[in-house]
Amino acid sequence: MTLDVIGAGFGRTGTLSLRAALTDLGFGPVYHMLEVVRQPEMAADRSGVDRRAGADPRPARLSRRHRLARPPLWRLARLYPDAKVILTLRDPEQWYRSIEGTIYQVLSRPPPPGMPEAQATMARRIVLEETFQGRLGDREHAIGVFERHNREVRETVPASKLLVFDVREGWEPLCGFLGVPVPAQAFPKTNSSDEFRAMFG
Repeated sequence: MTLDVIGAGFGRTGTLSLRAALTDLGFGPVYHMLEVVRQPEMAADRSGVDRRAGADPRPARLSRRHRLARPPLWRLARLYPDAKVILTLRDPEQWYRSIEGTIYQVLSRPPPPGMPEAQATMARRIVLEETFQGRLGDREHAIGVFERHNREVRETVPASKLLVFDVREGWEPLCGFLGVPVPAQAFPKTNSSDEFRAMFG
C-alpha cells in the first residue's frame, strides 16, 4: 500500500479532526501520533523511519499499513509523487496557546499513566528536541518554527498537490481536493484542549 495523503500540519492545528474526516471518507487507516500512544511498537517503527533520513523509507511499516503520514514525515512526498499533501493551519498565536497548554505540558513531565517510556522518549525527541530545539517554552521561537515550517511546505509541494486547510472550513475544500463526495454528516471536531488534557491526565 502506498501513501495517498500526507498530512503536513503541526500538532494542535486540527490534525486529529482531519484524521477522523479522512477515515470517514475512506482514506484509512491513518497514521497519526495517536497511534504511537495506542500502539507502543509503532514508536520503534517511527524512529526507524526518522533515522533513515535521506534513504528510502518505504520498507517501513508506515507505508505498508497507513495512508497518511505526519511531520516530519511529510517529506515523504518526494518519494510518493502521486500523494496529496494537506497542510492544516491555525492562527499562530492561538496555536501557541493551545500547544503550550497541552503537548508542552505533557512532554515536560514524566509520562502519563498508560504511556510507556519509549513512546514518551520518542515524542520528546521529535517534538521538543528536533522540531523546537528544546525551546518549545519560548513563545517567539516556537511561533517562528511553526511559521517557517508552513512556509517550507508551501514552497516545496507543487500547488496542484497541496491543500492549505483550516478544519473550520469543513468538508467542501477537503472533498474537492480529494475528489470525493461531501458526506451528509457534520465535519468531525475533536481533540479540543480540554479533551487532550483529559486524555493524558
